[in-house]
Amino acid sequence: MSVGEMLAATVPMARTLGLEFLETTPERAVVRLPDHSDYHNHVGGPHAGAMFTLAESASGAIVIAAFGDQLTRAVPLAVKAEIGYKKLAMGVVTATATLGRPIADVVAELDAGERPEFPVEIAITREDGAVTGEMTVVWTLRPNK
Repeated sequence: MSVGEMLAATVPMARTLGLEFLETTPERAVVRLPDHSDYHNHVGGPHAGAMFTLAESASGAIVIAAFGDQLTRAVPLAVKAEIGYKKLAMGVVTATATLGRPIADVVAELDAGERPEFPVEIAITREDGAVTGEMTVVWTLRPNK
């Protein structure tokens, strides 16, 4: 099962929105929100909550891809998130997430008994390539005790 398939199967909101996981690697995750009128706002584009969920799901996908081999000893948790809406989003939107710290550095902190935190940066774009939003999610790997 791919990371995208796993997230769609285990995260009901991702499944509800019909998110499409296009690419999921430890370096990059790309997730698309289809244009569906049930998820529109008052101006006919995707609702801010749907775009937040899209971006947060892309961040979760990259975290699983990057740290999936650590799941027997730590649980990934979102610590905080900040989003900025830059331009009007209309139609299909895509979130592209990138990891903000080297994987080896995060794992080294976990190995040292620490609870590492790391940012994931996400750009939300329209089909014409315009960036409609930017989000940062800070994640942690909470050690199992």
